[in-house]
Amino acid sequence: MSTVLWPGDHRAGDLFTDAAVLAALLAVEAAWLDALVLHGVADPAARDDLTGLIGPDDVSALAHDAEAGGNPVIPLLKLVRKRLRNPAAAEWLHKGLTSQDVLDTALVLCLRETVGQVRADLRGQIEVLVRLADLHRDTAMAGRTLTQHAIPITFGLKAATWLTGVLDARDRLAAVDLPLQIGGAAGSLAAPVALTGSPAVVRDLIETAGGALGLRVRDPWHTARSPFTGAADALVTCTDAWGRIANDVLVAARPEIHELSEGAVEGRGGSSAMPNKQNPVLAVLIRRAALTGPPFAALMHTAAAAAVDERPDGGWHVEWETLRTLARRTAVAGSQTTELLAGLRVETAWMTANLAAARPGIDAEQRSIAPSAASDEPYRGATDQIIDAAIARAKE
Repeated sequence: MSTVLWPGDHRAGDLFTDAAVLAALLAVEAAWLDALVLHGVADPAARDDLTGLIGPDDVSALAHDAEAGGNPVIPLLKLVRKRLRNPAAAEWLHKGLTSQDVLDTALVLCLRETVGQVRADLRGQIEVLVRLADLHRDTAMAGRTLTQHAIPITFGLKAATWLTGVLDARDRLAAVDLPLQIGGAAGSLAAPVALTGSPAVVRDLIETAGGALGLRVRDPWHTARSPFTGAADALVTCTDAWGRIANDVLVAARPEIHELSEGAVEGRGGSSAMPNKQNPVLAVLIRRAALTGPPFAALMHTAAAAAVDERPDGGWHVEWETLRTLARRTAVAGSQTTELLAGLRVETAWMTANLAAARPGIDAEQRSIAPSAASDEPYRGATDQIIDAAIARAKE
């Protein structure tokens, strides 16, 4: 589903595409149908393989027909029943569920796949940042605050600061809880209990379906939307960390500073009108994702806050495309950040020259704090300890 208006979208691949969502919806229905049969609730003849009943060619028609009921589950069920040659399976399909159960759980499955890809990128980034922080712990450069020269630092310290942000994102993403959602029409499990005559059996059904999907089971969360707001917040924590790295690269890549540059790739960074340009395209696109991510997370919280009754009238519907867009854009930015860091060129000679040009002004704090110190005495504070702590945390 790549788009020309979000360059790099192809990096997200099949994550959260319409076809992926339909496949996830079908997986949820199949897991529930299998559980009904396994626990003797449904006719044994209802066991059937739903694989392949819905495919990419059905996207357009289902998207069109979803408007009539306000969600894609309703037309999907109609189409699956039509294609099933097993009357018992058609009869028991979806029995005891509601559209929200299926759609929420399908979104969870799509989010889980996205989170897995982003975590893989974070691991690669952490490896590179550990190497940069250690390698450049003594590479002196000008520290800057509020756009102006502050005090001397080292590039290793800067890389350790980047690393800390990425580690925070790693930890936040690891804490994301994406559970199964089954609650029935109004979150009371009334229909499943009526089918089985026993809440205990329903619990077994849900555990079986959750096990088939690899999802943790919890009580229904029809209008308690923290699984989705938590996931959105974690994704934005990632784009925050990457945006901070991209911002530093963009500043340092300015020709008059030239302390960092993106790795050269044939055909990348050019201009349609200025052949002299070598734009830091990856950093630009990563910054783009960092700027647009927070409003999507805010929209997820707005939707959660708008929850009313036992299924929100519009708030629930807001979540679907919001999650998809945020997830894909985060995956894209993660891939771009991994490539940016892997090819990053540290221009140490320029760092040395820029620091020399900033003197004596950049040494003003040192002179005021330690006036008796020699002019060439390092002013590093706890730089090594900070770098070592970040590296140690990365290796936990």
